[in-house]
Amino acid sequence: MSIEHLQRTSDRGAATRSALLAAAREVFSVSGFAQAAVTDIVAKAGASVGSLYHHFSGKADLYLTLFEEFQTRQQERTREAVHLARDQGEADPMRLFIAGARAYLDGCLAEPDLARLFLSGDGPPGFDRALRDRLRTWARRNAALFHTGEGGEVDEALVVVLTGAMSGAVSEVSLSEDESASRRLADDVLSIISRMESARERRP
Repeated sequence: MSIEHLQRTSDRGAATRSALLAAAREVFSVSGFAQAAVTDIVAKAGASVGSLYHHFSGKADLYLTLFEEFQTRQQERTREAVHLARDQGEADPMRLFIAGARAYLDGCLAEPDLARLFLSGDGPPGFDRALRDRLRTWARRNAALFHTGEGGEVDEALVVVLTGAMSGAVSEVSLSEDESASRRLADDVLSIISRMESARERRP
């Protein structure tokens, strides 16, 4: 078998996989996870049921792959925003966190169909916990931007507060159908968060 043939086969496989994910994104966004049918997904993708099960283990795998890919884009948005702020001379930990948090919220507004889908409560079994764990991991990683005492340990109280604030903001921003109101809310939440560090530093 020639290299060219293998490349064409690989390209077709990648195109089919992408088409299935795009179709699943649309079907899930309209019907929700529970009501979405595999037959609807493959029909919209112009694929076969066999090809779906070649690339994915089933409907839940499609959903979780969409989630992981969305989270990867969100992490990249956050990373780029923090790096840009640092490149521009910003060193204040709270302002760096705010830059990353704003990028995360902007990502929810940029892809409202996915953000709303993942927060709708209609996902595979156990997904709600996975979503909370992922946001907590994100908050923990970003809490490391702050002064956390000797040894560089993470301030657990700060992680709890930041996680709660970001969870609420992400939920409200994602589920709202009024983008202007969502942006105002995001600005207000980030403004409140920005005052947390100075209050924390004043603790006895």
